[in-house]
Amino acid sequence: MKKQTFLTGTALLVGFAASFSSHAATLGGAVTQTLDTNPYVLQAVNERRARDFEVDQAKAGYKPKIDLNAGIGYEWSDNPSTRAAGLTSEELTRSELELTLRQMIFDGHLTKYEVERQMARVKSAAYEIGGVAQNTALRAIEVYLELLKQRKDLELARDNLAAHERIFDQIKLRSESGVGRKADLAQIEGRVALAESNVVAAQNNVNEADANYRRVIGSAPGELERPNSSEDSLPQTVEEAVAQGLQSHPTLRSAKADVEATQAQHRVSRYNHKPRFDFEVGRTWNNDLDGVDGRNEDFTAMIRMRWNLYNGGKDDARIKQTAHLINESMDVRDNTAREVEESIRLSWTSYQASKQQTAFLKRHMDSSKNTREAYAKQFNIGKRTLLDLLDTENEVFESSRAHNGSDYTYLYAQYRILTGMGKLLEAIEMTLPTEATVVSK
Repeated sequence: MKKQTFLTGTALLVGFAASFSSHAATLGGAVTQTLDTNPYVLQAVNERRARDFEVDQAKAGYKPKIDLNAGIGYEWSDNPSTRAAGLTSEELTRSELELTLRQMIFDGHLTKYEVERQMARVKSAAYEIGGVAQNTALRAIEVYLELLKQRKDLELARDNLAAHERIFDQIKLRSESGVGRKADLAQIEGRVALAESNVVAAQNNVNEADANYRRVIGSAPGELERPNSSEDSLPQTVEEAVAQGLQSHPTLRSAKADVEATQAQHRVSRYNHKPRFDFEVGRTWNNDLDGVDGRNEDFTAMIRMRWNLYNGGKDDARIKQTAHLINESMDVRDNTAREVEESIRLSWTSYQASKQQTAFLKRHMDSSKNTREAYAKQFNIGKRTLLDLLDTENEVFESSRAHNGSDYTYLYAQYRILTGMGKLLEAIEMTLPTEATVVSK
């Protein structure tokens, strides 16, 4: 009866697991969820939106400005007008109403260059979204692969423990029947304890990887689907990868846009060295001004020039400051290019090394498994010692774990190269937010 209940429960559990695995989370789904909810990505998107409105603010310099001024209140006057009227002073209720329209004709190209600066800043923010999204996606991939790797390590540790427990049962049976030695029983007990410790350590690593997954992805992990290799998306040589990275990496393109912004800012700083011309239309409706009882109205239509001739050297200092800001932004751009190249070359080295290591470690793992099978048969007929058998079990466990680690390092290195090239999201068929699009205006 107990056996039947156990088998029924096991069947239900297997059926549930099969049903759940059919809805296993994919790498693309995990990355999509991360990009949709990650605060750094959302922050970059809002930064881009804010800069769009800064462009609108700059373009407002081309449009007319209309001002309305009004006021009413008490006025006391003692002036030639009141004295000419035979009054020493006059107290009146003064009221004013003025409507002015001002249209810029020429402002030293201030508006033109300010628009260029703000549009370059929009371009920089758009590329920055791509950079943040790529780095965030890579981090999501890292925790996804790490959890898969640690789960596999836990599975290997449990298989290793089960193998040791089978050997323990075999040795214990021999010992109880008087065939085996007590030393063998003590030895296998120690190895079982070590295998149990390995399971505990592996479970702890899974728990840590699970916590990292929840923090980065933003949800609890279920069954995860192992992604396919992205090797087909990689170029043939590291030099090709570096060339693509220097051309396409969004963070580098953002730094280049920042150079454009500082160059436009430098041009903006020169506007005070030129006069400003505005067309102004004004209309006033005033009453009881300056002690004169009655209406006082005016209408003016004028071209007015304003030109600051000296303001303490502030303008010259601003021009020199912005020239250094150009140099600073160019240095940031050059340093970013170096970092992109360094990242690609390091990732490529890891990719090549892990690719070779994975192949060698698989051979080692397969050989260890074949040796274990041969030693088990020889142990049963007394041609191998228990120590030989236990050593082969340990070698299978260690070689399998080493192969598993190298395999996931190999996968992750591919995504690192794609990130350095600026092609990660394209390779995994992810789309950026619309705010990451750079539109020429």
